[in-house]
Amino acid sequence: MSYKVPLNQLVNIEITEDKLSARLQFIQDDADFQCTVGDLEELLKQSGVKFGIQFNILSALAMETRKFVYNQVTVATGIPATEGAPGEINYLFDMDVDKKPSIQQDGTVDYKEVINLNNARKGQLIAERILAKEGTDGRSVTGELIAGKKGKEARFKVGKNVVIDQEQLRMYAAMDGLITRTDKDKINVFPVYEVNGDVNYNIGNIDFVGTVVIRGNVLSGFRIKAAGDIRVIGGVEGAELHADGSVDITAGILGHNKGLVKAKVNVKSSFIQDANIEAGNEVIVTQSIMHSTVRAGKNVICQGSKGLIVGGVIQAGEQVKARVIGNSTSTTTVLEVGVLPELRNELVELRSKIKEYMENADKTDKALVLLDQLALAGQLSEDKLLMRNRLSSSKKKSIDELNELKDRILEIEKSLEDTSTSKVEITGTIFGGSKIVIGRYTRFIKDATQRVTFQMVEGEIAMISK
Repeated sequence: MSYKVPLNQLVNIEITEDKLSARLQFIQDDADFQCTVGDLEELLKQSGVKFGIQFNILSALAMETRKFVYNQVTVATGIPATEGAPGEINYLFDMDVDKKPSIQQDGTVDYKEVINLNNARKGQLIAERILAKEGTDGRSVTGELIAGKKGKEARFKVGKNVVIDQEQLRMYAAMDGLITRTDKDKINVFPVYEVNGDVNYNIGNIDFVGTVVIRGNVLSGFRIKAAGDIRVIGGVEGAELHADGSVDITAGILGHNKGLVKAKVNVKSSFIQDANIEAGNEVIVTQSIMHSTVRAGKNVICQGSKGLIVGGVIQAGEQVKARVIGNSTSTTTVLEVGVLPELRNELVELRSKIKEYMENADKTDKALVLLDQLALAGQLSEDKLLMRNRLSSSKKKSIDELNELKDRILEIEKSLEDTSTSKVEITGTIFGGSKIVIGRYTRFIKDATQRVTFQMVEGEIAMISK
């Protein structure tokens, strides 16, 4: 060493505040000054620098000392600690659904399918919490460990009708309903889906696991399915409404002979016109039922201020009650009670099938007669033999199926005989042209009659005046 003063008076060592780097600076320009890598390393250690020393830089400093005078040079570098990845919430539903038409498999666009509701069943998993990751440790130039920082944890924002598991890792629906994000990003499950307006191309078809409330009209061609009730504050046109509960329509149904309103419980409406209605329990109308097909598992009641039923077919498992049936022009109006509508309609279908089977059986018998004649004459070719065998097998199968149909018809007809609770009650007038069917019996009304009840008495439909 050619310097006369201590090295630490000629060299300044500075450690940054975060201790992730150390800098060296020569503070005197002395032509005779020389040092070695070992000298500089020793000086760094005396200054507390023990880790991350860059010996290639120390070598350059020792070889060309004057070149670096008055310039700070980083001679040691630490390893910074890192922060782990933050936690996050993984939603199992798309919480930012845009309304857009659905593209079908064939490439066509269904403009009635514009939104998919986030339906959830009770107990269904809604979201999962992914934990934050641990950070990695670092080391300072002074050799100290720098602890890594764990990422920030995400937390569920709990709204109504949702539950969190004990580990705070999963969110579940506490009831059937619509998953909805509300203020401050809280997640809720609501049992009712409301539309503040008409069901049209802006809303599209609706399929919901709870109750649907429409504060407007349901236009022709659209469909609403609900696992609960459907309530329409306006009216319903030629649309399809299917409810596992009841359907309640304030302004009435004008079906244009299209669509279907079907409920597993009740259908209520102010009026029904040119529509198809099915209810598992009751159909209740306050004004009128006109030229419609109405089926109810128990009762059809039309007893409001008008209480009018004109045209169409009314089927009820037990009773029909109305103020007025038919009109003065003898419009055909059919009232059927005493059997579940689906059974009565099944009976019609079964009889149609039997007629078809009988016609086919007649054709088969005629064909087999011809083939038998060819066989006796020794003129039955191989393909005709195969046809004969096939027709014989088909005939046997048809006979078995025909017997099953007949057994089912007998079963339904037996149920038609239990008509003890069946009746048609008119509190006003029933006009000629009306037809009363109770069980398997039918009565045609020729003249207008007031305040009567039709029910079975001693094997026939009796008209009982009030």
